[in-house]
Amino acid sequence: MIAGLRGEVVGKEVDSVLIDVNGVIYRVGTSSTTLSELRGDAELVYLHTRLVVREDQLALFGFLSQEEVILFDLVTGVTGIGPRIGCAILSRFTPEALHAALVSEDVTLLSTVPGIGKKTAARMIVELRGKLPTIEGGVPGSLAMAPADIDAVEALKALGYTAAEAHAALAGAPRETGATVEERVVAALQTLGAG
Repeated sequence: MIAGLRGEVVGKEVDSVLIDVNGVIYRVGTSSTTLSELRGDAELVYLHTRLVVREDQLALFGFLSQEEVILFDLVTGVTGIGPRIGCAILSRFTPEALHAALVSEDVTLLSTVPGIGKKTAARMIVELRGKLPTIEGGVPGSLAMAPADIDAVEALKALGYTAAEAHAALAGAPRETGATVEERVVAALQTLGAG
């Protein structure tokens, strides 16, 4: 199995990146999170990868963070979720936001991913219960949003945003220690306005 690639970025596509490893160019499927963190051509990178073998193809998927590749392994282990939908899940959520959605059993939020219906979202919750890893020093299976973010999601929903939009905006907003609910809402609104 190919567990990682170290090479030079020679191109980016909608859902993949092209990596030159000593003259061999690999097309690596990935999430929009990883794509957005890659600066561009000639950048030297290391991607944690998974090789997916099918009857008719070999496909390589890779991510910059170890957390993303762990969650990719977990979600693609769920019945009915393949690697492309796994990448779509990781494109929709940061590892922390996905972890929080699974722990809080938010079927509605999980089913906002293209290709994931409410039944598949519920199956994800059931099949991944007790399997969630520790993320950033938390206790396994108990990663939750900060109290200010929980209230900020509710405030954004009251303003007419969906739960998915609110979670994504808060995940993309700059995070300051001790921020109030109002400060988190303002930061999220700025992120939504910039998008």
